[in-house]
Amino acid sequence: MAPASKNSFGSLGTLQVDGKSYEIFQLNALEKKAIGHVSKLPFSLRVLLENLLRQEDGRFVHPADIEALAGWDPNAATQKEISFMPARVLLQDFTGVPAVVDFAAMREAIRTLGGDPKKVNPLLPAELVIDHSVQVDKFGSDMAFAFNAELEFQRNVERYAFLRWGQEALNNFKVVPPDTGICHQVNLEYLARVVFDATENGKTLAFPDSLVGTDSHTTMVNGLGVFGWGVGGIEAEAAMLGQPLSMLIPEVIGFKLHGRLPEGTTATDLVLIVTEMLRKKGVVGKFVEFYGTGLSSLSLPDRATIANMAPEYGATMGFFPVDAETLSYLRFTGRTADRVRLVEEYTKAQGIFRTDATPDPIYTDKLELDLATVEATLAGPKRPQDRVPLRQSKASFEKSMEGAAQKHVAVRNNGDKFELSNGSVVIAAITSCTNTSNPSLMLGAGLLAKKAIERGLHSKPWVKTSLAPGSKVVTDYLEAAGLGKYLDELGFQLVGYGCTTCIGNSGPLEEHIGAAIKDNSLVAVSVLSGNRNFEGRIHPLVRANYLASPPLVVAYALAGRMDFDMATEPLGNDKAGKPVFLRDIWPSPQEIESTVRANVTTAMYHKEYGAVFQGDSRWQGLKVPVGDIYAWDQRSTYIKNPPFFEKITKAPAALTDIHNARALAMLGNSITTDHISPAGSIGVDSPAGKWLIAQGVKPVDFNSYGARRGNHEVMMRGTFANIRLRNQLAPGTEGGWTVHQPNGEKMSIYDASMKYQKEGTPLIVLGGKEYGSGSSRDWAAKGTLLLGVRAVIAESFERIHRSNLLGMGVLPLQYRTGETAQSLGVTGFEEFTIEGISKLAPGMAVEVRARDKSGKETVFQTVARADTPEEVNYYRHGGILPYVLRQML
Repeated sequence: MAPASKNSFGSLGTLQVDGKSYEIFQLNALEKKAIGHVSKLPFSLRVLLENLLRQEDGRFVHPADIEALAGWDPNAATQKEISFMPARVLLQDFTGVPAVVDFAAMREAIRTLGGDPKKVNPLLPAELVIDHSVQVDKFGSDMAFAFNAELEFQRNVERYAFLRWGQEALNNFKVVPPDTGICHQVNLEYLARVVFDATENGKTLAFPDSLVGTDSHTTMVNGLGVFGWGVGGIEAEAAMLGQPLSMLIPEVIGFKLHGRLPEGTTATDLVLIVTEMLRKKGVVGKFVEFYGTGLSSLSLPDRATIANMAPEYGATMGFFPVDAETLSYLRFTGRTADRVRLVEEYTKAQGIFRTDATPDPIYTDKLELDLATVEATLAGPKRPQDRVPLRQSKASFEKSMEGAAQKHVAVRNNGDKFELSNGSVVIAAITSCTNTSNPSLMLGAGLLAKKAIERGLHSKPWVKTSLAPGSKVVTDYLEAAGLGKYLDELGFQLVGYGCTTCIGNSGPLEEHIGAAIKDNSLVAVSVLSGNRNFEGRIHPLVRANYLASPPLVVAYALAGRMDFDMATEPLGNDKAGKPVFLRDIWPSPQEIESTVRANVTTAMYHKEYGAVFQGDSRWQGLKVPVGDIYAWDQRSTYIKNPPFFEKITKAPAALTDIHNARALAMLGNSITTDHISPAGSIGVDSPAGKWLIAQGVKPVDFNSYGARRGNHEVMMRGTFANIRLRNQLAPGTEGGWTVHQPNGEKMSIYDASMKYQKEGTPLIVLGGKEYGSGSSRDWAAKGTLLLGVRAVIAESFERIHRSNLLGMGVLPLQYRTGETAQSLGVTGFEEFTIEGISKLAPGMAVEVRARDKSGKETVFQTVARADTPEEVNYYRHGGILPYVLRQML
């Protein structure tokens, strides 16, 4: 790869590693010229600075950008806009399928406009891991994995054949087949390079690994010192097409760690405390960088657990610099000796390698945590930042149930008789990249299971138990340690290698259990080793959801209820009638460490990743369409040509103001992308369900919203269709309901949208704080656009969703500080006129006039959250993809 940089600062130099010569852009060249204070910058900004030096092209990156970052002022109120170009893109299938659909649609659109379809290709390495489609249909059986994998293939054969087409037709695009692992764990254990090298014209350039991913938990690889974060599918597609990400130089919060974790605690407990602290601090849109001597006491999987949950604490990244532990992990997971040597020599030469003696960098602000103060912890029942110490879990749950009627419902299921009540744990899932990448946590769960079986304990019969790790290496070392059989005995048989419960693919509850919960409005509970527990996400019938470490997931399967004190109540009695408490079966740190050392081997990583792109006979036997242009099947209910480019012209139309708009929805605080675009099950009576039935699809074959993201007909009908969504325009309802104005008729949000569009009425959405938090879900923006929404007015936006709205040509507007719809007296039943859009500029004030039925007007100012000139440019073109497409002509 020949350097495209103008090299204005003379930073291009060479690095010799074991006799091989690499070209590098040297960071110390700036300080030698008295430019900035590079050696004092946070490590994450040093990596970003190298990116600017290497990408300086005079168009997106200018010398002034480099000088601004090199001289970063941590106390500056506003920072300069810069461009970041990642080295690669990571995708998972839920977000990857619509990305490939868009590539296919762009190929067709560019042909229509007279261009060359073959120009539409990823210009960066793009690696997609199929991990979001497996569901827990069968559990508690040795046949569960085979059954679920077969059903997954039957449901998704169209999608998988389409991805195979993409792999054949598109350059720079690879697919890791299903039933292999979770994208972030595969990234951590195999895909991540840490330091990239690329050769062109006989010269090899070395530079830091960096990426964007179409999943918010892309940050997991920050634990390995890799720079990157989750973006919406729209931004990722633009990056794949060679467009840099526009961003403001961020604030960087330093999080100092010291000491060691005490006995009986885990990395999960630590990350839940970190999440609580950082949410209270407020780090949305900021980098968080971990530093201090405490890093040396954390294994790399521990760091990855903390980095993984950056979206939950609100940060763009949770960055750990490269150090000796990073190198050890790379060696252990089977990276080549040449790669490890390059990582070591490059990071040391560039001043981005830390030791305990490294001087503290400068930061915008700092937090500090003594690891010795960490205690056993859960988070729930509705948000990851709502930490509950294990010692208070019973009292906390009981407090959340104050005023609820006490119910005890007799149930018979599979020959068992038991009672369900508020607080019954009906799902216990060891799942998610957050924790299953950590051998200490997984073997800790196995050891706890072994001790439980040996003491005569069993999981409660009403608990749906499952094991869904993010890598085949996990089951290799569980078997090697002889612990898999004990997890099996407790019902934690392997159900799949994928995200499962954490993303709502928990599958059905047993019929009689589900009926008892639904018919009696019980507050059922799930406990999972995941990162998300938003209401309505895990399972439609489970209203309280708690995040916990894998050992605690096993413990709650034994307890069977959340109103249970793990310190004072026995989990059961042993064969001699003696009570058994959690402390009696909790493995010691020494037990866990010795088990890890004896049973986790480098050979396992070589074995499982040696042929990671090949797939099984089902994958290899797919019938794959051929050709540069995808042959759309009009009968398909999975893959459809989206309407985003139907009316595209060679030049964009002028921006226009919005007149006489109606509010489609008025929503409260913390509306997540799950609320806006659910990933889980499709209701039979929902607009999407009715459409599928009309196409001849039986309810049993609906699959999930996530699996049908390649079909805009399903996805726009599913927008704002979460069963827990509360629209204030339709009080007393729950789900995707609204009222059509001005007649006040109650109808589904989709039906109202279609009626408004037929009438020619533009639409807006009103929101509260943290609008669009949660997953980086592009359909939350795409569906909003297809429903006819022109603008969203909210008190604040989560970073990724705000960017995605702009990327689809929907304008995010933010109330002025201290103002809300309520304080302004806005009810949502007014007609809205928004003026100033035609002269849009970054962060400009935009006036909104809300006129009620009596003719009274409420006038207020909002801030246009198109934060950079490039974002304004995208909006002018109707989104990122039309913008990029026009550049190719």
